[in-house]
Amino acid sequence: MPISRMTPKSFKPLLSPASLASLSCSNSSASLMRAIATAVVGLEREDQQRLLSAVLAEPLVHQRSPDYKPWTTWLMLGGRGAGKTFAGARWITWNALTYPSLALIGPTLHDVREVMIEGPSGLKAMGGPLFRPRWEASRRRLVWPNGATAYAFSAEDPDSLRGPQFHAAWADEFCAWPKPSETLAMLRFGLRLGQDPRLAVTSTPRPIRALKALMAESGVHVTRAGTAANAGNLAPAFLRTLESLYGGTRLAAQELDGVIVETDGGLFRAEDLARCRAAKPARFDRVVVAVDPPATATGDACGIVVVGRRDDRAFVLADETARGLSPAGWARKAVAAARAWAADALVAEANQGGDMVRSVLAQADPPCRVKLVRASIGKRARAEPVAALYEQGRVLHCGAFVALEEELMALGSGDLEHSPDRADALVWAVSELMLGGRGTPRLRSL
Repeated sequence: MPISRMTPKSFKPLLSPASLASLSCSNSSASLMRAIATAVVGLEREDQQRLLSAVLAEPLVHQRSPDYKPWTTWLMLGGRGAGKTFAGARWITWNALTYPSLALIGPTLHDVREVMIEGPSGLKAMGGPLFRPRWEASRRRLVWPNGATAYAFSAEDPDSLRGPQFHAAWADEFCAWPKPSETLAMLRFGLRLGQDPRLAVTSTPRPIRALKALMAESGVHVTRAGTAANAGNLAPAFLRTLESLYGGTRLAAQELDGVIVETDGGLFRAEDLARCRAAKPARFDRVVVAVDPPATATGDACGIVVVGRRDDRAFVLADETARGLSPAGWARKAVAAARAWAADALVAEANQGGDMVRSVLAQADPPCRVKLVRASIGKRARAEPVAALYEQGRVLHCGAFVALEEELMALGSGDLEHSPDRADALVWAVSELMLGGRGTPRLRSL
């Protein structure tokens, strides 16, 4: 089947859509080489060289696009220098091997040309000597040797996206767009060519409503990377200097770690979360799995967080929060976590559902007792003593729980657009282990 009835006569695809799907998310150099060897069979030698030149740029793990099946939008959030431009340029270059009509959108046209196209990790560099595209300034478009064309747009002018249509698009620094929601909507109306149009969005995150709404959409696959993930491609002193100046601050959490940081009224501070990393102890005094059931049958997530206690400290072990599951589905997931971590209790909020919560958990055959808890005070008041424990260094994270930490920093800020299910579950778990059901932390004299 043809890619599109409107495919330009000058366009010559070098990969089929099926080959694109299997190749672009390849996870190892060996499998990539085998796939390339299969893909180039039957191509003329000149086309083989163009293809090899374009696809052999070696990405880091976080710069590979996810598996093609479950998503329509790939959202890559990363710190400064994490390699977001490389990831976006590599992805759109792959699409240029297959599709004729593409779009590039940046905060301004200057950003599109200087960063996305001409930059050291941009599209011209990605194409290599044999598949390097040429920039046609008068028409604001980039043209590859096989005829594939990417049109440049500025997020300052959403209406410029009315009319054109595309097979794929790359949107860079979404959080810096002047009109992010409006521009994204206009772009999506134009993604209507071919059988499976896709969008890649790369950005350093900021706590804006448009980003939160995008992350909550179905069909959006989110990947993350801090600046340190790309340290091998950065100046040796870059990370060391910035960490010494800004380490542990909200600025570092946002710009280096790629975390969405709320700025006003949050109970949990970025500096406390930055220093709460720890290795998992060999054994625990107690382990609990806390469950914050969804308020609705669809859409809301079920918060499921595993926390263990050792001496006078709590250790966050896992975040198994799940979205879109039935009551039986999230109950099975919570019970599976309890078995995996040998928990002695499942602590579940009963404000939403009451006896139903106990019933669905019982039907999943829990390996431990089920304890129902009820919220008699607001979320902020419940979270305040837990935030105090973080400030004292008595709650530690045995892993990177970015989504959980973002919700914790948003508690109390007044800018939450959805229920903080992960954060609520954590608060219930830590309260059970460290506060004994009371509303204030226990302080010990030294």
